[in-house]
Amino acid sequence: QEQLVESGGGSVQAGGSLRLSCAVSTSAYNSYCLAWFRQIPGKEREGVAAIFAFGGTTLYADSVKGRFTISRDNAKNTLYLRMNNLKPEDTAMYYCAADYGSRLSRAYGCSTSGEHYRSWGQGIHVTVSS
Repeated sequence: QEQLVESGGGSVQAGGSLRLSCAVSTSAYNSYCLAWFRQIPGKEREGVAAIFAFGGTTLYADSVKGRFTISRDNAKNTLYLRMNNLKPEDTAMYYCAADYGSRLSRAYGCSTSGEHYRSWGQGIHVTVSS
């Protein structure tokens, strides 16, 4: 059984919007933190946004602050990433991730650093054309 499954990607013109969804298994949803990452071929993975399980505190990469919003629906075990005012440089494969209460997260809090996370989705493409 896949623990995290992304959906909602696709192609959009610059300035447009998309909402990514991540269906999360119950065990993964009980994580301390959930997050979104992205990766462009040939470049390192980048943490985009993270959300704390208790209270909903959120973190964002500087490159997406004010444009992207991470949220979670506890009734549906679903993680979302609302992306507004998309730019061509947002083109990437996007992944959701769960930390399963990792030692790093418990010690230092939620983070957009990949080393905090133990489980990853398969990824979904987002293409933004100019």
